[in-house]
Amino acid sequence: MSRPGDSSFRRPLDAPTIRRTVAALGQGARAERKGQAPLILWMTGLSGSGKSTIAGRVEEALWQRGHHTMLLDGDNLRFGLNKDLGFTAADRIENVRRTAEVAKLMVEAGLMVICSLISPFRRERMLARELVGPDEFIEIFVDAPLDECMRRDPKGLYARAVAGQIPDFTGISSPYEPPEAPELHLRTDAHDVDALAAQVLAELQRRGVVARTA
Repeated sequence: MSRPGDSSFRRPLDAPTIRRTVAALGQGARAERKGQAPLILWMTGLSGSGKSTIAGRVEEALWQRGHHTMLLDGDNLRFGLNKDLGFTAADRIENVRRTAEVAKLMVEAGLMVICSLISPFRRERMLARELVGPDEFIEIFVDAPLDECMRRDPKGLYARAVAGQIPDFTGISSPYEPPEAPELHLRTDAHDVDALAAQVLAELQRRGVVARTA
């Protein structure tokens, strides 16, 4: 279960044919039109921890409050944007890189973006954070013990991984590096989805991103 020694979000260097185009409309204007502060809610955790369920509930709550949102789910992205990627360490790194770059573009469009994917490596999550402003990235550790995730096994993946049918499976034959200092730590073995979604909304209210309800 080795961790790749070096990885980075690579960009072209000294490329004379590439020049950044400055848009007439900036992120501030787009966000002002939407009446909200754009940001990324990055939900990381093991398969079966509850990321997608919580992400969906949070997006629904934000939408009901009039916010403009987009949910980027790791599984869904593998049907399109990331369909050419496997599950090796290198492919997982690229999976996070692409997702983070798309999320950055959506933040520039003034959206609240919810990213829900395993994203097992700390370095890549840090690089995703660095793509946007310091107040525009909230790392959320959706935490359930491995044995609880294996008990749930909603897709039957852990059973297949233990049987050797799925190589490079996070938590079994590939490592997961839990966040060391996430902005939010959600224990899905101790609270139900409504309580956990409420924790996310409370954090957004504390930051002044979402208005407090009466």
